[in-house]
Amino acid sequence: MDLYYRKTGSGAPLVIIHGLYGSSDNWMNISKRLAEKYTVYLIDQRNHGRSGFAESHTYNDMRDDLAAFFERHNIEKATILGHSMGGKVAMWFAADFPEKVEKLVIADIAPKDYLQLKDDSQFYLHQNILLAMQDVDFSMVKSRSDVDDFLAEKIDNERIRMFLLKNVGKNKKTKQFQWQLNAGVLYDHLEEIVSGVNIKWLDDRIPITAYPVIFIRGLLSKYIQDEDKDLIKEIYPEARIVDIPEAGHWLHAEQPQKFMEAVMLCC
Repeated sequence: MDLYYRKTGSGAPLVIIHGLYGSSDNWMNISKRLAEKYTVYLIDQRNHGRSGFAESHTYNDMRDDLAAFFERHNIEKATILGHSMGGKVAMWFAADFPEKVEKLVIADIAPKDYLQLKDDSQFYLHQNILLAMQDVDFSMVKSRSDVDDFLAEKIDNERIRMFLLKNVGKNKKTKQFQWQLNAGVLYDHLEEIVSGVNIKWLDDRIPITAYPVIFIRGLLSKYIQDEDKDLIKEIYPEARIVDIPEAGHWLHAEQPQKFMEAVMLCC
């Protein structure tokens, strides 16, 4: 798939990969800072933003999309920064193409199967979100606030709704509001999105030491727990793990300065 991208700055290449429901738009502020040192590529992953929609959304698909992007833009080697689902894509790509990775920066996600959690609230949260998104009747929508009203019936968290509303755009032909992500396909592939790229997937590559790795976690987030540090070290024995206080899962938006400081520890 030919991914939509933004490019800024000059210097060694750095590729930013957004997470579920995200897009390159969410990383513009961070990219401006990194552009002082790097040529920054911000991609929209398949079924997100301005990139194409497809019937499949697996980590193999996203790895292959990224490999094709490197080839298309003549990127021989790059630092890769991936957040959440994008972090798992980055880990999976790096495991298969270590020669293309200068450094690996993983933001608030661990290489584990999140379906195995005793409190599996994350999977059901995303399931509820994607069902709510599919239930929005855009024929009744006159503004983004109408979409928020629809979502509020099923999603109590206003912060989540505000993030989702960034995916509302207008169809160029019909001028009707629509989602700029493929909620139906993401729902169909949610189990792999939540569970994939874990220690079983990476088992035949362990230990991974071919490139520097840094994990950045928000201390208000539940995505990387203290007990996950041993798992990370088993896979990436030389990895650094940096904590950002007062930051949740969207740590780059909540604490941009501290996030940038953490990134620069590696880069």
